[in-house]
Amino acid sequence: MEKVKVFATWSCPFVKRIVWALNLKNIEHEIIYEDLANKSPELLKYNPTHKKVPVLVHNGIPICESLVIIEYIDETWKDAYPFLPKDPLDKAKQRFWARFANEEVLPSYFNYILKKGKDQEEAKETILAHLKHVEQLLSENKFLSGERFGYLDLAYGWLAENCHTLEVVLGVKVLDEDSFPNLWAWKDRFLEIPAIKESWPDQETLRAKYQERKESNGK
Repeated sequence: MEKVKVFATWSCPFVKRIVWALNLKNIEHEIIYEDLANKSPELLKYNPTHKKVPVLVHNGIPICESLVIIEYIDETWKDAYPFLPKDPLDKAKQRFWARFANEEVLPSYFNYILKKGKDQEEAKETILAHLKHVEQLLSENKFLSGERFGYLDLAYGWLAENCHTLEVVLGVKVLDEDSFPNLWAWKDRFLEIPAIKESWPDQETLRAKYQERKESNGK
């Protein structure tokens, strides 16, 4: 019997990608929650390079970095709900935009919501410019991966799941229906997928988490 474990923290957007991917393919797995202030010997053993989550452990072998893990899951359990297209060009395009999520969109989003004053205004211009690129990906499709939910939707899922709660707590607005109608409609479709819905974190707990982060950042 195959054993699949995920070393995680409950609020990490990179971890949620892995949980969603496993749920979509109906892969049994165990989630091991880590206290990153007191990392377990197992986490340090399985990810000695970065010492962070997520880590997927499959039959005792660790795989690190969320986008790498999603591709591993897709290739290992290839018959159940494939995430990436078969065409090499389409696959390359999706990998490009997934890296854009990691390297540009997500950092600039959190940079904006945690800044203040003039720095926040400058940061807002950056995140809005990035989101306009993502909005265009949905100009003719229901999902970021195309007509069917896939790899890119997993890569950008943190935006659908966290944006409302985060923006309410921090008093900022980025993703609104008037400016980003395609992303707004995609967000609603994303959150209605059963494999996503069942892993959605408790919103009160999520709000408390972000409130704590806001207060610590303001000190």
